Amino acid sequence: MSTSPESTTDTQVVEFDVRTDEMLVNMGPQHPSTHGVLRLVLRTDGEVVSEVTPHLGYLHRCAEKIGENLTPRQWIPYTDRMDYLAAMSMNLGWSLCVEKLMNLQVPEKSRHLRVIIAEMQRIASHLVGMGAYGLDLGSFSPFLYAFREREKILDLFEEACGARLTYSYLTVGGATADLPPGWLQKCEAFLEQFLPVIDEYHALLTTNSIFIKRCAAIGVMSAEKAISYGCSGPVLRGSGVDLDLRRDGEEWCTNMYDGYAFEVIVEKDGQYPNDHVYPPVPPEAILGDCWHRFYVRMLEVRQSVDLVRQAIDRYSSATGSYGEPVKLAEKLPPGEAYLETEAPRGQMGFYIVSDGSPIPWRVRARSSCYCNLSVTSELCRNTLIADIPAIVGSLDIVMGEIDR
Repeated sequence: MSTSPESTTDTQVVEFDVRTDEMLVNMGPQHPSTHGVLRLVLRTDGEVVSEVTPHLGYLHRCAEKIGENLTPRQWIPYTDRMDYLAAMSMNLGWSLCVEKLMNLQVPEKSRHLRVIIAEMQRIASHLVGMGAYGLDLGSFSPFLYAFREREKILDLFEEACGARLTYSYLTVGGATADLPPGWLQKCEAFLEQFLPVIDEYHALLTTNSIFIKRCAAIGVMSAEKAISYGCSGPVLRGSGVDLDLRRDGEEWCTNMYDGYAFEVIVEKDGQYPNDHVYPPVPPEAILGDCWHRFYVRMLEVRQSVDLVRQAIDRYSSATGSYGEPVKLAEKLPPGEAYLETEAPRGQMGFYIVSDGSPIPWRVRARSSCYCNLSVTSELCRNTLIADIPAIVGSLDIVMGEIDR
């Protein structure tokens, strides 16, 4: 009995030639994983991304040109709107730069007040970075936990200066007002209840097996590459580069932390600092990957708690003024000054040129996020589309600082 050709196909392996076409996919500017109005153009071949091109400028507001038409104190509110998740740090960086130009030293009490505010702002900023990163990867609960604690910090900031997002509190000469009575006790109470919560964050994300699989060995950036692209902050230290301007910067920055005990959070000889008990590094993680960048931020949160406690003790025993602001229209000495400070997202620099009038002749800002974002194309090349949010989120960028 003969068989028909159709019946023989049941036992044959039929091969298909599956071809994919190259596509250009827009990610953003309205996309939850781009952390603002960032547009990424992805060149894809199936699920593989061969090229990523960032497009900027959607949030440009001519902030630097506005700074050339205002006095330094009047420009403070515009620095709030650069990194609006760490506005206190922006206020501090600009104030220190102008004080360097004026050769103005703030009182001892003001120095410790600034440490309290700057490190509380670092905690609040990293909480947003942690919660939003979990959201990028599909975990909603950490976002809610992070914002619960951040709200408590914003309550403290509101009591100190009357604002919750754009503060204009730290200014040239010191601060706009002293901390109100009872503020330090409320701050200490927050830190006391916050410490056990950090362990919850580690359980939710840092040691979570799904989170580790999404982040470990993804977006690996060597120390040499991080340096060549000008990366800074947790992005740089996550690649194993031991640099922190609170310790290694100019004296105008390091003097503020003079006498404070802290270790730079960076992996040395395969180990992170052991000043506290931290979760172990998973074997899948590679130095310089997304997991390590996240881990550095989480350890910096614990470190900032220690710094705030030290600053509260020093502030309580310090005598003198909290630092009166300079006059609104005070003339600036002729000359120029540039200063970088260690903001939560990296080295934020400000540049001022004066011709002797109250209004600067030139104002410039150097964004840490801009340099950190510049490595995106390199990190995302030949990765899967699903890994793009993990890589971009690990850089923790704020577009208000980039576009200005």
